[in-house]
Amino acid sequence: MRWIRAAGRGLLVLAVVLAGYGASGAQADGGLRGRGPLTLATAGDLTGYLGPLLKGWNRAHPGEKVTLVELPDSADETRAQMITDLRAGERGRFDVLNIDVTWTSEFAAADWIRPLPRNRFPLGSFLPPVVDTATYDGQLYAVPYVTNAGLLLYRSDVLAEEGVPPPRTWADLERYAKTIAPRHGLGGYAGQFLPYEGLTVNAAEAVYSAGGTILGDEGERVTVGSAAREGIGFLARGVREGWIPREALEYKEEESRRAFQDGRLLFLRNWPYAYVSASAEGSAVAGKIGAVPLPGPNGPGTSVLGGSNLAVGAHAEHPDTAARLIAYLTGERVQRQVLTRGALPPVRAELYEDPELVREFPYLPTLRASVLAAAPRPKSPRYDQVSMVVQAVVHDAMAGHRTPEAAVRRLTRELAAISRG
Repeated sequence: MRWIRAAGRGLLVLAVVLAGYGASGAQADGGLRGRGPLTLATAGDLTGYLGPLLKGWNRAHPGEKVTLVELPDSADETRAQMITDLRAGERGRFDVLNIDVTWTSEFAAADWIRPLPRNRFPLGSFLPPVVDTATYDGQLYAVPYVTNAGLLLYRSDVLAEEGVPPPRTWADLERYAKTIAPRHGLGGYAGQFLPYEGLTVNAAEAVYSAGGTILGDEGERVTVGSAAREGIGFLARGVREGWIPREALEYKEEESRRAFQDGRLLFLRNWPYAYVSASAEGSAVAGKIGAVPLPGPNGPGTSVLGGSNLAVGAHAEHPDTAARLIAYLTGERVQRQVLTRGALPPVRAELYEDPELVREFPYLPTLRASVLAAAPRPKSPRYDQVSMVVQAVVHDAMAGHRTPEAAVRRLTRELAAISRG
């Protein structure tokens, strides 16, 4: 996923703040002992700044040097390589891992990452929902590093010309997409509808917005119900009636962003990075876009939380150093740079209300509201299987191969089989 890759870019900010951090900054060990060199594993650093930045940490901590291991850009490949290393036990290389929020439950249930003491980290300063992505079975197993929530981007110039406000409900969105978009030569609405993790996110948002859930009890109970029919039906109806362009069934994040940024869509569900990109110089819609929370059936809907968490491998030799590194990465000064240098959503709550930052990133208040109303993806030690089932079932329904009712019956049946394990 893009935001796993982007989380690696957020590490660029270390150089700004690490220079003055020495042993005097250490907290009580909180059950984690051992200082020394570390290996930090993350998806590929596409910026090239991460290596030089970690030299700053290493100069300040000559006895606790960090070696960076860059894994492939693909989230699936990164996850596979992390799992291979973690299964190696004491022979593994990875001490600190930058993991997608959906992997926390799986890694924790398998005992690949160690539980962490809450008092070592500034959890009370985080936006509350993000902490839930880092827990499993009531225990903290990782620390949120960057967060994310879906936004509805819209063509503000078109809606202003039509004299209508941004949509707050599904009915508003449908009506505008059916009537206004064609008058301006635009497609109505798109998200990420190719059968991959992005479709799981879009489907979960539709179900959650309708008031439903998918799994409960850490993946042990299937909770699919009538709200799932309503949510899947909303997406399937859009394709059937044409206000979701059929080509959107092939969209991932970048394809959908380009369609909106090139001026081909009235509405787009995407992560905040798409707002930043579409606002940049050279964009066909720069200065012509706005962002609001995702709509739902009767008002604002529910986004799914994205982002990444930092975890300590179960066999890390120097967990105290690992914990101090993680605490520093989630400190206020570093988190500010995560936003200003990487345009990544920080986990620190106070940054969303900073007037200077809001002027530079005007979507922050909307993003804060979306994160606060957001929910995690279904928690399960077998999340990869859960996600694949959701993708397949929902894509079938959107492509018109089965009704939403039949899709929900299949979803319930296959998720129950996964839960029985």
